[in-house]
Amino acid sequence: MVGLKPSDVPPPLAVKMASAGAAACIADIVTFPLDTAKVRLQIQGEMKVAAAEAKAIRYRGVFGTISTMIRTEGPRSLYNGLVAGLQRQVCFASVRIGLYDNVRDFYTGGAANPGIMMRILAGCTTGAMAVSFAQPTDVVKVRFQAQINLDGVARRYSGTMQAYRHIFRNEGLRGLWKGTLPNITRNALVNCTELVTYDLIKEAILRHKLMSDNLPCHFVSAFGAGFVTTVIASPVDVVKTRYMNSPPGQYRSAINCAWTMMTKEGPTAFYKGFVPSFLRLGSWNVVMFVSFEQIKRAMMVTKKRFETSDRT
Repeated sequence: MVGLKPSDVPPPLAVKMASAGAAACIADIVTFPLDTAKVRLQIQGEMKVAAAEAKAIRYRGVFGTISTMIRTEGPRSLYNGLVAGLQRQVCFASVRIGLYDNVRDFYTGGAANPGIMMRILAGCTTGAMAVSFAQPTDVVKVRFQAQINLDGVARRYSGTMQAYRHIFRNEGLRGLWKGTLPNITRNALVNCTELVTYDLIKEAILRHKLMSDNLPCHFVSAFGAGFVTTVIASPVDVVKTRYMNSPPGQYRSAINCAWTMMTKEGPTAFYKGFVPSFLRLGSWNVVMFVSFEQIKRAMMVTKKRFETSDRT
C-alpha cells in the first residue's frame, strides 16, 4: 500500500494487522467527538423522545452540535460509545486495512503495478469481511452515540456489555447484526475508495517526486482520500446509521429506511451531517494513515533488531 517502495521488504501480515488496529484506535480517540456529532445530525428529524427538554434540542452544524451536547449533557457525552468504538476498530480496521495488501496481491498474483479494478475488488473484499466480524460493535457504538443523556430521558443502555446483552435478549442475534447489508455496502464503498484513493495519490506523489515517502506525503494522501470517500459514502452512511439506531418495527428494511427518508425529508437527507462526516473522515484518515505508517515502520525496526540480536 500504501506505499511500500519496491526495494522495501513487505512487513509480515501480523505486523500490518496489529499496526492497522492500533492506528485506527488512536484515530478513533482523536476524532470520536466529530463522529458523535455526525451521528446526532444524521438521526435528527427521526429521534423519538418523550421529555420536553430533549424535544427542544436542535443541532445546527458540527461545532454547534458539539457545543449543544457539552452544554446540555456534559463533555463526556461526546465520547458515548467509545469503548464499543475501540472494540470495533480492533476487529474491523485490522481486517479491512491490514489484509488489503495481501488480498490485492492474491487477486493480481503479486503483480508490481496492479490495475485499479483489482485494487477496488481487494478493497471491497476486505471491507465486507471486516463488517462480518465487527457488526455488533458498530450497532452498540451507534446506539450509544445517539443516546441523549438528560434528566427525565430514559436511557436505553447503561454500559457496553449491558448493551450487548440487552440487544441480544430483546432483538436476538439479528439485532446485533442489524444493518449488516447497508453497512457492508457502506464499508465496501469506504474501504475501496479510501484505500485505493490513498494508494493512487501516494503513488502519484512519489512517481512525480513531488514529496518523499514521509509524513507530509502521508498527510496529503490521507486528506484527499477522506474527501473523496465522504462524497461517495455519505448517503449509505446516513441510511446505515438511522437503520441501526432504529427500534424494532420502525423500518422494514434498509431499503425501506432509505425510501422513508426520501419521501419524508427529500434527497438532502442523505447528506445530513456531511460536514462532520468529512471533518471526521478526513481527520480520521490523516491520524490513522500517518500512525499506521509510523507504527508499521517502528514494528519492522523492532523486528529486525530482535532478529539481529538472535543471530549474535
